[in-house]
Formats: sequence, structure tokens, C-alpha cells
Amino acid sequence: MKTYTTTQESKHERALKHVKELRSFYGHLGIYLFFVPVFIILNVLGSDFPWAIFPIVGWGFGVLSHASETFGWNPFFSKDWEARKIQEFMNEDQEY
Repeated sequence: MKTYTTTQESKHERALKHVKELRSFYGHLGIYLFFVPVFIILNVLGSDFPWAIFPIVGWGFGVLSHASETFGWNPFFSKDWEARKIQEFMNEDQEY
């Protein structure tokens, strides 16, 4: 049996959390990819109005949001932006 140091345990816990997040995302993506053709088939068979686009696009935004969270990608607030803001607030606090 291996014994882990605190740092190794912390790395293991982070890795385990990330794997769970990945599993959740891929499950979400798989369900989405399963239902997209279902929506399209139901739309083609039942209506002239292209209603399927609404759940496909709406759910697609949800999948993109989930991917953004899982893979740490944020087009609006990058790590550089975050570091600059932290430094800016720290500098403001020093002035007072």
C-alpha cells in the first residue's frame, strides 16, 4: 500500500475531481449528440416549422458552457485578466 504525502494527496484529489468533471461533460455531450438527430427527425416528420433549432441551439449553449467550465476556458475572463484585476485591487488597497 502506498502512502501519500499531503502534496501528493492534494494532487490526487485534484486529478480525481477533474476526471469526474470530464466524465460529467462527456456524458452531457453524448446525450446532446444523441438527441440532436432525434429532434431533427421529429421536426421533419411532424412540422414544417423548424422548431428543432431552438432546443438544439439552447442546449448547445449549455454544452459549450459546460465545456468552458470543464476545460478552464473562458473567452471573457482569462487568467491574465484575473491576475491584472487582483493586482489592481491590491494596489488600490495599498493607497488607502
